[in-house]
Amino acid sequence: MALSSAELMRRWQGPALLSGGFRPFFFFGAVWAALAMALWVLALTGLIELPTRLDPVSWHAHAFLFGYLGAAIAGFLLTAVPNWTGRLPVVGWPLLGLVTLWALGRLGLLASAHLPFALVASVDLAFPLALGGVVLREIVAGKNWRNLPVLVLLSVFTLADLLFLIEAARGGYAAAGIGMRLGLAAVLMMVALIGGRIIPSFTRNWLVKENHPARPAPPMQRFDKLAMLAAGAALLAWVALPEAGLTAALLLATGVLHLARLWRWKGGLTLRAPILFVLHLAYICLPLGALAHGLAILFPAALTHATALHLWTAGALGGMTLAVMSRASLGHTGRPLEASAGTVAVYAALFVAMIARLLAGWLGVSALYSISGVAWCAAFLGFAILYAPVLWQPRRRAQ
Repeated sequence: MALSSAELMRRWQGPALLSGGFRPFFFFGAVWAALAMALWVLALTGLIELPTRLDPVSWHAHAFLFGYLGAAIAGFLLTAVPNWTGRLPVVGWPLLGLVTLWALGRLGLLASAHLPFALVASVDLAFPLALGGVVLREIVAGKNWRNLPVLVLLSVFTLADLLFLIEAARGGYAAAGIGMRLGLAAVLMMVALIGGRIIPSFTRNWLVKENHPARPAPPMQRFDKLAMLAAGAALLAWVALPEAGLTAALLLATGVLHLARLWRWKGGLTLRAPILFVLHLAYICLPLGALAHGLAILFPAALTHATALHLWTAGALGGMTLAVMSRASLGHTGRPLEASAGTVAVYAALFVAMIARLLAGWLGVSALYSISGVAWCAAFLGFAILYAPVLWQPRRRAQ
């Protein structure tokens, strides 16, 4: 008789950490996010020299985009895909193999000044390729064609990593290259696509539970599709022509459309549920980032792209992944979907980091960079500490 996902997880007799994809990737991804930021801050202050072949800014960019976000994406997909397809999850030693590939990629890039760069790049790319192979196998076997766009975006993300590494191998400033922009665009589209499914769905469920008469607009209706098309066009233009006037116009239009999209999800009614409200708060950084980038193209003296970028990276991507990781970790281990005081503090630290980084760019106050880095480390190290018992211990049995 075929086993369900839950039964397969329960039958695994090894460490609980390997009983679900979200467990190791969310935990070690958060640890890496904090560690990489700490190393970056120390390198900025001149206290250490990073042993990487990449320039420090490019290493910092890669460590977040393809390192931390790679882990967050893997944890989400390895948990969501079995639910989408009705097939069995990856657990046990195959899961350990994927985690090991991811970790070797992080260590290889960090120590790349002392290693053959072709080897480092091959190891780094092996992880997203292996993850894509798993997702492709499950979607095809489960005939779950509806979720092919997620696989397409993962493939674009992998291509972006390759382009980033090629730029770095040639001695270029990869942090400002096409690989960086393409990878960021792919992940932002994942947020727009997946966030557009889960945020209104979770909001509706909570409003029903609270007996509130309001309901968010159903996901992926005509307006949502228009907003998604606009985002895709704007991000493609930004990847190819980051300084063009047309790109600015598309980004500004995308910002307006996605602010309207978010307003239709009734997020203001969820203030009493921080674990839900934070999803809305993180999502708003996507259109705000689009507006900021559009304005930075039109008025470069008033707003820099580096400042605008952190609305997307720290706010939309950091905030959304932290929100999803906390919610999924609780839900998939049999715990109530409620944010503890510690979890709320983790959310707050993340947005303090984002705001401090934005102010640092606008005001030019160097201390704000350090405050941002410390707050970022507090957010992700705090998550790792708070959720270690959740992720390392077996699922709670139903009472």
